[in-house]
Amino acid sequence: MSKERAEAIREKVRKGYGKIAERGGSCCRSSTCSGSKPTLLARTVGYSEEELSVLPAGANMGLSCGNPTALAGLKPGEVVLDLGSGGGFDVFIAGRKVGKRGRAIGVDMTPEMLSKARGNIAPYTEQTGLENVEFRLGEIEHLPVADGSVDVVISNCVINLSPDKAQAWQEVARVLKPGGRVAISDLALLRPLPARIVKMVEALVGCIAGAVLVKETERLARAAGLVNIVLTAKPDYAAGMENWNDPVYRKIIRTLPRGTRAAEFITSLSVAASKPRPKGRR
Repeated sequence: MSKERAEAIREKVRKGYGKIAERGGSCCRSSTCSGSKPTLLARTVGYSEEELSVLPAGANMGLSCGNPTALAGLKPGEVVLDLGSGGGFDVFIAGRKVGKRGRAIGVDMTPEMLSKARGNIAPYTEQTGLENVEFRLGEIEHLPVADGSVDVVISNCVINLSPDKAQAWQEVARVLKPGGRVAISDLALLRPLPARIVKMVEALVGCIAGAVLVKETERLARAAGLVNIVLTAKPDYAAGMENWNDPVYRKIIRTLPRGTRAAEFITSLSVAASKPRPKGRR
C-alpha cells in the first residue's frame, strides 16, 4: 500500500472517530439503535456490571468487540498499554486492576478522543484515589512509548483499522518487556469480504473493511516475533450485528451476497501472545 493510500485511510478513520467523540455516543448513528447502545454492547462482549458501573461518564462509547482487560490477567504493579484507547474505557478499567504501583497508558490518534479521555482523568482519580492513568497522542504504527517498557499490551477493535498492520504488530513487540503479554480483541475475517464492502467508508469506520483473515492475524503476530499465540474466535458479536438498527451495519448487511449472513464473514477474535525472554532467563 502506498504512503498516500495509507494516510488517506488514517484520515478517514480519524475523522470518523472524531465525529463519534464529539457526538458523545457510540458507533451507532441513530437514537433507536438499541442493539448498539454502549452498555448493552459492553455486556454482550464480556464486561461485568461491576466494571461498567464505576466508569467515568462517557468513557464507554460502544466501540468494543471484546474485553481485553479480562483476557490480560492484569496484576498490581504492571504497566499496561492500550492501543487506540478512544474515550479511555479499557484504560480506566485497567488502572483499577494494576493499582497504585502500576500504570495504564492509552494511545490514540484522534485529538477529540484524547480530549474526551483526558477530561475523565479527574473523576477517575477522585473516585479511586489513583493517579496512574495517562493518554498520549500517537498512531499505533508509531507508538510514543519506549522500547521494552510495557508489561501488557491490550487493544479493543482497533488494529483492524490500521493500514499497516505488520508495522502495528512490530510496535507491539518493540514496546513489550521480555516475557510481556498481549491481550487483544479485534475483528477478523473467516472469509474475504466482497470488494464493494471493502470500499465502503462506513464499513471502515465500523471496524470491518480493514479486517484481515484470522490466519493472517496469526502470521503478523508471529512475524513480529511473538510466541505462544492463541486465537479464539467469538462469533456472537457478528451474529448480533443482524439485530442492530445501526444504519452503518444495516447497509453492510444489505450489501452481503444474497443468502449469506454477517457471521459467515466476520468474527470477534481474541488474540493472546507473549514476547519471548532471552535464552537462559525465566
